This record gives sequence, C-alpha cells and structure tokens, in this order.
Amino acid sequence: MNPAGPRKGFVPKAKALNCPNCGSQIELRALGAAASVICRYCSSTIDASHPQLRVIAQWQAAMTVEPVIPLGSRGKLQGVLWEAIGFQQRGITVDGTNYFWREYVLWNPYHGFRYLSEYNNHWNFVTPLQTLPQNTTANAMPGVRLGNTGYRHFQTARAYTWFVIGEFPWMVQVGEAVDAADYVAPPKMLSSETSDNEVTWSESEYLPGAAIWQAFGLKTPCPPPAGVFANQPSPYAGRVAGIWKFYGLVCAGLLAMMLFFAITARRQQALDQKFVVQGGRAAGERSFVTEVFPLEGKEDNVAVRINADVANRWVFLSMALINEETGQAYDFGQEVSYYTGRDSDGDWSEGSRSEEVLLPGIPGGRYYLRVEPETDAAQAGPIPVRIRVVRGLPYNLRYFLGMLLVLIPPVWVSIRSAAFEAKRWGESDYAGGSSGSEDGE
Repeated sequence: MNPAGPRKGFVPKAKALNCPNCGSQIELRALGAAASVICRYCSSTIDASHPQLRVIAQWQAAMTVEPVIPLGSRGKLQGVLWEAIGFQQRGITVDGTNYFWREYVLWNPYHGFRYLSEYNNHWNFVTPLQTLPQNTTANAMPGVRLGNTGYRHFQTARAYTWFVIGEFPWMVQVGEAVDAADYVAPPKMLSSETSDNEVTWSESEYLPGAAIWQAFGLKTPCPPPAGVFANQPSPYAGRVAGIWKFYGLVCAGLLAMMLFFAITARRQQALDQKFVVQGGRAAGERSFVTEVFPLEGKEDNVAVRINADVANRWVFLSMALINEETGQAYDFGQEVSYYTGRDSDGDWSEGSRSEEVLLPGIPGGRYYLRVEPETDAAQAGPIPVRIRVVRGLPYNLRYFLGMLLVLIPPVWVSIRSAAFEAKRWGESDYAGGSSGSEDGE
C-alpha cells in the first residue's frame, strides 16, 4: 500500500485476457489480488492466479441474476472510490423456503477489498475484520463484543452460493456452503462464516439505498426497502428515552405549579348555613334564599359543599348563585343520596352523604344562594342539610389532566418503537421471544 495514498483521479486499468473455455474476453481489475474470476459468457470458474487462467469449474447455466450495480461501475463510499468487480447471489433455507441476498465485491488498489450486501433493498457496506470479537451474553441471549459495542445474536443458518460472476479474492464456486451467524447492534452487524478449515468475521454498516444509487450513479429508480432488516436503525432509536425524560420534566413542572397554587390558594369560607328539608306531605314553602355573603378578590372558583343526613333516600337541590348587585345568576343543581343494605355477598352501600359543586371563574362581589330542594314525597321525615360556600380552592384536576395529555406522545413513540423491534426480531432465531429494546444501548 502506498502510504501517501492514491494520486487524485488515478484508477488502474483492467487487464484484458481470454477465457480458456469459450475464448471470450475477461477483464481482470484486481489482477494479483483476485483468486478467481467467473466468465460472464460461459459461467466458468477460472483460477485468476494461474498464469494460463486454468478453468476450475464450468457451469453452463444461463445468467439468471442481473446485478443492480453493473460490474465495472465505480462509486465513492465512505470517501473512497470503489469498483464493483464481482457479484454473487447467496441464500439460506428456512422451513423449506429459500431466502436470497446479493453481494458485490468492491475493489480499490490502495484499500483492498470491501463488499456490499443487499436483501429486499436493504444495503450494507461490509468490511473484513482483522480482530476477533469476544463472546458475551446479554439478557440471556448469546452475543459478541467488539471494542465498546455489544452485539446480540440474531440468526445462524447454513448459507449457500447460488450464482457468481466476476472476480473474487477467494476460490468461489456455485454450491459452496458455510455456517453463517449474524450479531446485531443497529446500524452495525458482525457476521461470521465458518467453513471446513477457517472462520472469517466481517463488520457491516447499514446504508440507505439512495446512498448506493447516488454513489454509483444508477439510473433506475431506487426501490424502497421491504420489511425491517436485522441491523436497520430504528427511526425511534434514542427518541424513547429522550421523550420520557421530557415527560418527566413536564410532570415535575406541573407538580411544582400545583404545589405553589395549593399553598397560595385563598380558601375563604364565605357561607356556612344549615336548614331542614321536609319529606312527605310537609306543608310550607320549600324554596328559600340564604343570607348574603361576600366573595372577595377578583375572578376565582367557588366550591359549594353539601352535606345531607340521608339514609336510604335522596334529596336534590336546585340552586342559583346570585350577585346581589348585578343580578347575575349561576344556576346549578346537585343530588345527594345514600343507600345501604345486605345481600348474599354481605353489606353494601351506594352513594354519599356529601357532595361538592365547583363553579369556575366567579367574579368578586356580594352573593346569596337560592335553594329549591326536592325529595321523595312518599318518604316523610326531615332531612338535615348543611351548605358551605368556599372561595378560592386549588384546582388540582387540571394538572393531572395535563399529565395525562402530555403522556400521549411518549406512549405512542414507545408503542411504535416496540412494534419496529418486533418486526426486526420476528425474522430472527428468536421470533416470538423477548429480544429487548434497542433504545438505550
């Protein structure tokens, strides 16, 4: 390797040779580095290191797979100009179904070989590893660690080569098989391939298809990816923890406001009056007005608290809060009922002897209550009732409603993130099991 790096714009030219089998011209772009080359015309596997380009194997099958990136194309990825010199289709068989992906051999005379892999329009830039990862276990799942990054095991399968063309740095041939294992830490993935006599490791980094199309200047439309790939970065990665942290800060702010207004609330008791409601056929005018009472300060809420000594009966109070000076009336009503009994399940009770009505935004001034009580005419007997009017209570419900409202975004993002991870791990060896969450790694 030239320590000074390649001269700007310099790309070595391919060497033209002829296929020993069919005589067709073969261009060797990685001459001296490629171990084999596959003739695109007769599909013969040729030993690229042999002086006479010895034919190793010959496959008369027609070219059934067309590379998306034409061999000989040049594209810049990660700041390096690469040339696509080889292509193969590989696959695994799971439950009787074949799953195929495609790999491209990339060559640069100063940086050596790299690879592009593609499955369902998901792309990865693949770099051979010179360092072996360390075996680990995380969340009861096997894994490996490289540097400071932990990778979780995703899938292990027997991978076969189905189609090859171009140049390769090893003696490739159709039908060769390896045991492949993938470990993911999106957007990265570590993969091992084990053959009879060696184990090789590589590191993949997920790339959007648009980056490939732009790098190699492909003219066809870039198709969208299908499904979720093993190391595809989640669009929600990093957002779940962040949005829950933001939610915690909002809740802390709302609780602080609630505490402040609870401490500074006026809580002025403006009226405390008792009366008796007669049930049955008791004579007399049933409606009445209370004494006049002041409501101090500017606009604020008013709580009307009602306590009625009812037992297996009810009383309904139709009321109006009336400003003595302006005649402005605020109409409302409230029922108080309480029932008890015993059945096969034991003692039971229903209702309450105490109720409260909260009237918001009542201006200051002098007020009185007009009360029209109503009860069951079939039940005679007095019902003691007490009414208290309190000015300026802390209204805590709005703060809890605010917390519930702000809860919607983090819950939604968490659900979407979990659904994305479920799709990812649904394609793994752990489909249906717990795989953990990507967020927070």
